Amino acid sequence: MLTELLSQDPNNAFARYGLAMEYANAGELDRALDEFKNLLTANPDYTAGYFMAAQTFVKATRNEDAQKMLRDGMACAQRKGDAHAQAEMQAMLEEIS
Repeated sequence: MLTELLSQDPNNAFARYGLAMEYANAGELDRALDEFKNLLTANPDYTAGYFMAAQTFVKATRNEDAQKMLRDGMACAQRKGDAHAQAEMQAMLEEIS
């Protein structure tokens, strides 16, 4: 269903995020990371995408990529005034650094 939505609207942030999460939960980490990249390219202010992409990078043992994603996500959260998301990403960054 998500892929059908995306065929009609490739920039649908909700569907793209959902598809990325489905791939991540299924252990298809490379496919998930591709979808997170597509999501954040089209929707750079989708704060949750940064956090979940970082978690996926950690699962893929790519901590440097996760750290960059978290820093980008914290900048996004700061632009949007989302202190909670910023704090969550800061905590994760400290945990994996």
